[in-house]
Amino acid sequence: MNREDHIVHGFKATLVARAIYMISSALLMFVLARYLLDPDGYGALYWAIGVLTILQLFADLGLSRSVARYLSEYRETDPGQVPYLLKTTITAKLVLITFVAYVLLLFHEWIANALGEPGAAPFLAAGVLYLVVFSFSTFSQVAFQGFNHLGYSALVQAISGAGRLLFSVAFVLAGLGALGAFFGYIVGYAIAAVVGIGILYYGFYRRYDAADEYEDGLSRRLLEYSVPLTATQSANVIDKQIDIVLVGLFLNPAAVAFYTLAKQITDFVLAPAASLGFTISPNFGEQKAADQLAEARRIYETSLTNVLLLYIPAAVGLAIVAGPFLTMVFGNDYAAAVPVLQVLAGFVVLQAITNLTSDSLDYLGRARARAVAKGATALANLGLNILLIPTIGVVGAAIATVATHSVYVAVNLYVVHTELSLNVTRLARTTGLICGITGVMAVTVLLVTPMVSNLLMLFGAITVGAVTWGVLAVMSGLVDPRQIRTVIG
Repeated sequence: MNREDHIVHGFKATLVARAIYMISSALLMFVLARYLLDPDGYGALYWAIGVLTILQLFADLGLSRSVARYLSEYRETDPGQVPYLLKTTITAKLVLITFVAYVLLLFHEWIANALGEPGAAPFLAAGVLYLVVFSFSTFSQVAFQGFNHLGYSALVQAISGAGRLLFSVAFVLAGLGALGAFFGYIVGYAIAAVVGIGILYYGFYRRYDAADEYEDGLSRRLLEYSVPLTATQSANVIDKQIDIVLVGLFLNPAAVAFYTLAKQITDFVLAPAASLGFTISPNFGEQKAADQLAEARRIYETSLTNVLLLYIPAAVGLAIVAGPFLTMVFGNDYAAAVPVLQVLAGFVVLQAITNLTSDSLDYLGRARARAVAKGATALANLGLNILLIPTIGVVGAAIATVATHSVYVAVNLYVVHTELSLNVTRLARTTGLICGITGVMAVTVLLVTPMVSNLLMLFGAITVGAVTWGVLAVMSGLVDPRQIRTVIG
């Protein structure tokens, strides 16, 4: 199987898994928000998860992505070092998780009170289990990425999504409320972690014969490379979660529900871009090691063009239909989320580029540059959130996210350009053409949206926009139907 076929195969596997994961997440979001929880309960659940996601940073410290980078390198150059890399990482993670879990168990009530949500204390107490299972579930996914066996990574992700849906709904129906939904998350991630670590041990660790000795300095380099990754990962999580925590701190759980729901919808829309970025990134490390930068440049430019072709129109369409979509699907209780989703539509394009680019920089050895950019923009995001949320409400959090992420994306693209010497003129010309297609599509959707009065008509309006986009994309030459049939086949 050549490199392009391998990428397409990995992309298909990852996309199917993300489809299962995102569809199950969307169903869970819909059932909880529409039928099982009120906005206060929905907001309390995801506020607690936001806090725990930040705490989880200390249970990993960038080790997962660091070992993935070295697994990608050493499985080709010195396979005997692979068992040592895995043992070092898992040992370090066990120490970190034990420490973080112990501290959380001791201080969960104090943390809840300090953040202005004393009712969230039971979530944080149960969060000890959440940290353990979530940490090992995500570790196994990233490790499989390092081995470039994305099918297994996809399987673990799909299991976690389906498990969360099944057990969260079951526990809420059993009368356990929002806390029951949280335990559903724990069970889903626990099953995924057991499967992931089991495959990692029996399918990979035991398959490699350990070298006579650990390469001198390798463990030190593994830990050193985790430092910029920790900074980047911390900034990334803070960038994504601190706004949720601050909305709860400055406003109320219902406002958290409005903001979280809008962000979850953007996550669902972003699934294909995340799949593509996760799939192609390990190849950049291999190509740089083999001095094949021209091939890396071609793959990245093609991927970026396809991402922009899909997500610029998607973002504009999402902003146009946000009102009828939220009120018809989730009910009038979530009408306040409409302006939030409209602002975050801009974030969709930015995050699509980030999903394609960020992991690639790690495999190109530019994690430090990305860490500096992410750290600076995360701090700016924190400052803007503190300034805007108390003054203009939950929409302020969305504005802060879009503003700071724009800077981060610009820096990421510049760093990729310094590594791969992108054809900026061609990319700019293609982006202009995509914006023209999007403009025509937007006018079409705006003309039919006022007639939307039910879900069937809403689906019809979206279909009109998609057909307009598809026809123009083919006529402009940006989409080749034959290539699409080849990839699907």
